[in-house]
Amino acid sequence: MRKTKSIMVPKGAKNTLLERPWFIVLALAGLIGGAVLITSFIRATDNTLSLCSTAETTAKSIAEYTATPIQLQSIVHYATSRTVPQQTFAEISISLEVLKDRLPCNFLVFGLGRDSLMWASLNPGGTTVFMEEDPEWIEAVLKDAPSLRAHHVQYRTQLSQADRLLKTYRSEPKCLPANAFPIRDNEKCPLALTSLPDEFYDTEWDLIMVDAPKGYFATAPGRMAAIFSSAVMARNRKGAGTTHVFLHDVDRKVEKAYANEFLCEKYRVKSAGRLWHFEIPNAANMSDQPGDRFC
Repeated sequence: MRKTKSIMVPKGAKNTLLERPWFIVLALAGLIGGAVLITSFIRATDNTLSLCSTAETTAKSIAEYTATPIQLQSIVHYATSRTVPQQTFAEISISLEVLKDRLPCNFLVFGLGRDSLMWASLNPGGTTVFMEEDPEWIEAVLKDAPSLRAHHVQYRTQLSQADRLLKTYRSEPKCLPANAFPIRDNEKCPLALTSLPDEFYDTEWDLIMVDAPKGYFATAPGRMAAIFSSAVMARNRKGAGTTHVFLHDVDRKVEKAYANEFLCEKYRVKSAGRLWHFEIPNAANMSDQPGDRFC
C-alpha cells in the first residue's frame, strides 16, 4: 500500500510472466470483470424459480444488474495505467477467493494506494473503507477516485519502539486479550488504535487487510498497532463466522514477529509471496484462551 517502491533485479535476471506489469494489468482487468459477472450470476441464481426458466431468468438478470460505477472506473484505470498494485497476482488471488465467498461484506483496508480502486471494485454492494496516515496522500488519491471511502489515522507508535512494545505490552492490563476491547478509548494500551472515526469501531469487519502504515524507517508508525487492533477486533466478533486478516510484507522482522504474537500461527490458513492469510475465530469459539497471551 506504500506509494513508491524500488525493486532491485539482479543483472541478467529475467522476470517471470506474473511479475511483468503488462500481465498484472491484464490480470486485474480480468479479476474485476470477473467480479462483475460473478455478482450478476449470483443474483441471477437467486432469482431462478425453476430449472425450465433458468436460461431466461439468467439472461434477464445479467441485463438488469450492470457493473457498478467504481468497477467500471477501476477497469479503465488499470487498463490505461502503467501503475500496478503493490501485491502480486498470487497474493491478490488469496484475498479475492475470500471476497468472492463473503461478498457483499465489510472490508477494512489499512493503507490507501495504487490498489484501492481494485479492492473497492472487488466488493460490489459491500462496505470497503481505507485507513491512511498521510492526509496529503488521501487528498491526492480521492481527487482521482472520489468514490473511495478513506479516513485519516494518527498512530501513537514508531517503528523504533516495536521490540520494546512486544516485550512489555503484557505488563499493561489493558493490552491483555480479556481487557483490550473495546479499543475505542483504550488509551492505556499504546498498541490500541484510539480516536478514530466511529465507522471504524461500530462496523464488524469481515475482512481486514493490513498493508500500511509505513514500516521501513525508524520514525515510521510501523504496523504494530494495526496488527494488534485487528487481532482484538477479530477476537471480539459478535456475528457468525470468522474474521479474515491479510498481512502483507511478512518478509520484514516486525510484521512477522507481531503476526506470530497476535494473529497466531495456528490461525494462518494460506500464504503467497509476502502475504499471510489468517482466519481468526471469536474468543468464545477458541479452544484455548490463555489469560495474558493472544496465541
